[in-house]
Amino acid sequence: MSLAVQIRQHGGPEELHIVDVAVGEPGPGEIRIRHHAIGLNFIDVYHRTGLYPLGMPAGIGMEAAGVVEAVGEGVTHLKVGDRAAYASQPPGSYCEQRVMPARCVCRLPDAISFETGAAMMLKGLTAQYLLKKTLPVQGLQAGDHVLFHAAAGGVGLIATQWVRALGLSLIATAGSDAKCQLALANGAAHAINYNTEDFAARVKEITAGQGVKVVYDSVGKDTWDKSLDCLRPFGLMASFGNASGPVPPFAPGALGAKGSLYVTRQTLFTHIATRESTQAMADDLFSVVASGQVVIHIDQRYPLAQVQQAHRDLEARKTTGSTILTL
Repeated sequence: MSLAVQIRQHGGPEELHIVDVAVGEPGPGEIRIRHHAIGLNFIDVYHRTGLYPLGMPAGIGMEAAGVVEAVGEGVTHLKVGDRAAYASQPPGSYCEQRVMPARCVCRLPDAISFETGAAMMLKGLTAQYLLKKTLPVQGLQAGDHVLFHAAAGGVGLIATQWVRALGLSLIATAGSDAKCQLALANGAAHAINYNTEDFAARVKEITAGQGVKVVYDSVGKDTWDKSLDCLRPFGLMASFGNASGPVPPFAPGALGAKGSLYVTRQTLFTHIATRESTQAMADDLFSVVASGQVVIHIDQRYPLAQVQQAHRDLEARKTTGSTILTL
């Protein structure tokens, strides 16, 4: 048996219930893993609220790190006793142990702790595909400005450091002066409090009226329109989240009027659809973390029993960096 968090209907944090569940043996292509730490992400809120609907009852949580306890037929990249970490479908990482598909589970290097592994897989792999695969048609060269919203969050702080390592100049936005200072301390060239400043006007000022080649946006509804105004001609609007709500419908003709812009809506799970792509992305992430160029900031820890409070704090924008649930 394993303690696990389940939801029986979509709703608020009060719908997160800790229950006992049976854990069986892994089948073909599966492993059983015992978690040491669990990552908290905004996609977990989307699953809980029903923005991304789940069949009920449902497990919740997308990333964790621990030790492999059993391996099913056909699994060759993992063995019993391996330290491992993952960002993976299906939801269900909020638990002590689980049986799950092995495809997206990666061996965790000895130099990286379980807590760091749990805090960085979904967020770090997201930063990896954004900065390495989701690029403007004109490409990115050293010194180019990029705009990254919510730069003091889990993905944001990883991306901010990685952008600096790539030689780019990051314009960060965040919802408070303290969060702006955190982004600056982690390598942002500029930081804008979007609750007190017109970030589009500041971006134009910083870039001498040119705008940026790419905007990376996980905020959604609240930042969408002004983000388009931050782009130079042929710029890319890369949406990868909806923290403030889904982006409302918009007229494609507006993209032409604003400079023949490109728009894309990305999701991590397309990028990690194969074992080979998952491992290649993870190797890149492990390398940049092991080198010290990217430090994973775990700014909040909650026991699994306090999962409801963890969700409340995440939704209230009270968190910075990465958050983990401890066992």
